[in-house]
Amino acid sequence: MRDTDELRELREYDAGAPPLDDAARGRVRVRLLSAINAENGPAPAVRHRRSVLRIALTGAVAAAVVGGVLVVEQGDDSGEVHKAAPPDTSSPVMQNVSVQTVLNGAATYARRHEQAASPRDDQFIYTKEIIKETNQKTGATKSYTDEDWRSVDNSKPSWVMEIGKGWWSPPRKANETVWPPQDWGTLKKLPTDPKKLILSLAHGRRPGDKGDSLSGISEQEWSMVHFQLAGLLKLVPVMPEGLRPAAYEALGMIPGVKAVPNQKDAKGRTGVAITYEDPTLPRGTTSFGGYFIFDPKSYEFLGFRDARTSGDGKQRIEFTQLSYLDSWAVVDKAKVRP
Repeated sequence: MRDTDELRELREYDAGAPPLDDAARGRVRVRLLSAINAENGPAPAVRHRRSVLRIALTGAVAAAVVGGVLVVEQGDDSGEVHKAAPPDTSSPVMQNVSVQTVLNGAATYARRHEQAASPRDDQFIYTKEIIKETNQKTGATKSYTDEDWRSVDNSKPSWVMEIGKGWWSPPRKANETVWPPQDWGTLKKLPTDPKKLILSLAHGRRPGDKGDSLSGISEQEWSMVHFQLAGLLKLVPVMPEGLRPAAYEALGMIPGVKAVPNQKDAKGRTGVAITYEDPTLPRGTTSFGGYFIFDPKSYEFLGFRDARTSGDGKQRIEFTQLSYLDSWAVVDKAKVRP
């Protein structure tokens, strides 16, 4: 059967549940790509509320979620690894001062305004997020309020929501690895130096390894690093001290990151957005994370702009999604507001 027929079958596969939204799709893709690139140990488990079609993965692959199922596209079987331009002064990306100014400014703002959190393992981190969606065809807008209670050490069920729908997320199993980390202990182990953070995320690299340099990172590895950084910044609203600033600075070191002015946030404020043109994705495909919008003067993070689709074919609906973190707190019990 031709590849297009196989992909069509996957899209039409009925998983017995509504299609995943983009946030869930992002989580699946991050975890799947992490599993593909893992050198040793058990593959990270894809764990979410909806059933998906399980597919054996062989060779070089790129994965996405379409209509609630995993879709796998075969990559280049030649084994050739393409190198990306190193992030130094000779790189066109690094000469884009506005990108560096925005993300370094965002890191500085975050360091100055961080609210220290020292949650106990038996507590929960409560977050309240506001999401505003606009139907791109009709212009109709709908707002959602998502409230999460995540177990600090991930030993208890967490209550999580996506665009107004909530469910209990079970604790991670002993042999499971997920990205981004949901437990505070694992988050605290991530480097707060941007270069070390990048190396810890790049395939097969760890700080201190021989060839401890960003210049040898391939396009595929940069794509993975961006995907994981975007997942960390978008899906972990509360982090240990120093991690968010480091993630902002690391994001600015990735070739292909660019600044887009005059972007509106969910409150109607005009800011400058940071987005990523992923050379490993098909032309016209939006990389996970969408747009990170910052105040153009203070570089305070204002929120996200992303796209979401629902349905397929003639039933396909495209939405523009704007969101921001309204509040957060550390609480003793799930489903109890601060």
